[in-house]
Amino acid sequence: MTYKNTPRLTFHSMGSAGRFEEQDRRGAVNFGEATRNAGVRRIIYLGGLGNPDETLSKHLRSRQETGDLLRQYHPQVIEFRASIVIGSGSLSFEMLRALVERLPMMICPRWVRVMAQPIAVEDLLSYLLAALDLPEGPARVYEIGGPDQVSYGQIMHEYARQRGLRRWMIPVPLLTPYLSSLWLGLVTPLYARVGRKLVESLRNPTLVSNDLAAKTFSVRPRSVREALARALVNEDREFAETRWSDALSAGGPPRTWGGVRFGSRLVDSRTATVDIPPDLAFAPIRRIGGRTGWYYGNWLWSLRGFLDLLCGGVGVRRGRRDPESLRVGDALDFWRVELYEPPNRLRLCAEMKLPGRAWLEFEVTGDEPHCTVRQTAIFDPVGLSGLLYWYGIYPLHQLVFAGMLRNIVRAAQQADDTATRKK
Repeated sequence: MTYKNTPRLTFHSMGSAGRFEEQDRRGAVNFGEATRNAGVRRIIYLGGLGNPDETLSKHLRSRQETGDLLRQYHPQVIEFRASIVIGSGSLSFEMLRALVERLPMMICPRWVRVMAQPIAVEDLLSYLLAALDLPEGPARVYEIGGPDQVSYGQIMHEYARQRGLRRWMIPVPLLTPYLSSLWLGLVTPLYARVGRKLVESLRNPTLVSNDLAAKTFSVRPRSVREALARALVNEDREFAETRWSDALSAGGPPRTWGGVRFGSRLVDSRTATVDIPPDLAFAPIRRIGGRTGWYYGNWLWSLRGFLDLLCGGVGVRRGRRDPESLRVGDALDFWRVELYEPPNRLRLCAEMKLPGRAWLEFEVTGDEPHCTVRQTAIFDPVGLSGLLYWYGIYPLHQLVFAGMLRNIVRAAQQADDTATRKK
């Protein structure tokens, strides 16, 4: 039987300023009462792995207590308990990733050697969806995880390997969870209070203790290596499909010095509004590069190409195939056309020597007689050298990209004026 009115529930209050355990309890009670009054027949809840017979951290104890409270309101609560979830948005995964990306050498406290049984976010979702079709029965707790039992340090080593990073980890026995959380607050993008509460839970092993989930569901979770590879591939795909006119809307992430962070990527985006049709606004964009140049600071672009040539890169000697038309796969100086949708979108992928990956994207949105031109620079830094490169040249980017967009708009307006006079 499929339960169309089955809520799937995952919440915790670690980001709160007060005692998150009390807020978790209040949330569980309010949710339980509301769903019972609404006639909900089943709740699917995602909690945390941890042996309840051991002294659990406040975080893990609260996650399991939430499941106990929900069962007081519903006879059919399906609770899944998972260890670290590998995928974007998982606090534990984002923390480990930030450490690996930012620190070539890490002083590792004892929690880095604690064992876990990670699960890929896709496999976790498969369990949640499969729970919808379980037959009616009593409340159950399912412990889920991938096939590998690994330490947090091993996860970091594998992530570094897949990103092409060399990392040295120095184990020390004296760094307490409190000091660890302060250290994490300095080097990761997580909120400091969330990092403190999360790191305290890392002292508990989070391993599957029974095979009930394997007997009940047909899901066969992938290994840590596969889960990390899939997470990186999925991020690339989702990032490539992102429309920055939507992602960076007025309600999007606030702009900060250095751009906006999306996962591991850094984004610098700017817009200009013009009173001309989209096809005329896009015309200078499709002519960019080659003999047309880059609309601002061409000598700087030539210098960057020369430096790239010295480093064994392609430089700017390739030019472009045709001064007017483009197609996907075309070389364009030290870029390559990755996406071309005239008169709305052009995305270039950098082929210069960089400590990371870079893209330059243009979007034209809106209808006649008004449209918006958005120019977005995207950088996926690899390691600390990538971050230093991005922030080091960011002031120059501010100058060059602002001038580029300004002159692209000016060229489009001049073409529109010329077309109007001819009429």
